[in-house]
Amino acid sequence: VSHAERPSQFQFQGDMEQIPEFFRHFFGGPPKSGKPNGKKRMQSMGSGFIASEDGIILTNNHVVDGADEIYVRFSDRRELKAELIGADKRSDLAVLKVEADDLPAVKLGKSKPLKVGEWVFAIGSPFGFDYTVTAGIVSAKGRSLPNENYVPFIQTDVAINPGNSGG
Repeated sequence: VSHAERPSQFQFQGDMEQIPEFFRHFFGGPPKSGKPNGKKRMQSMGSGFIASEDGIILTNNHVVDGADEIYVRFSDRRELKAELIGADKRSDLAVLKVEADDLPAVKLGKSKPLKVGEWVFAIGSPFGFDYTVTAGIVSAKGRSLPNENYVPFIQTDVAINPGNSGG
């Protein structure tokens, strides 16, 4: 996912060349390849899942928010350009569409039978490590965010690291 220029959460005051390239994005360091107009090109990474065989993909909104271009890489290493067809910032959900057929879609489950204390897991690519699974338990159902109207979120302690969002 390519983003327009954004301020970094962390700002490093020293010589950026002293930081290994792998870690520079944590400190607001520019990538080696920049845009010709001087704006730096930023990339975001996240996970998602195929919701229908005809190319509908679900991910988190914050993974694609502000993107100029969105590309989806599949487990067989194919990369397809995706179109953002819907997003909801409040629930942090985004719906993408790729032009493909016969994709292996997941079967969506129902949250109603889920019980507090049950084991759940997330599948994604945290820090770019493909096919990673993290596990945890359901802490609560029907949570709402502070200062928000009721939105029935499921609270879990499954580890979600950068790149795992959307999985």
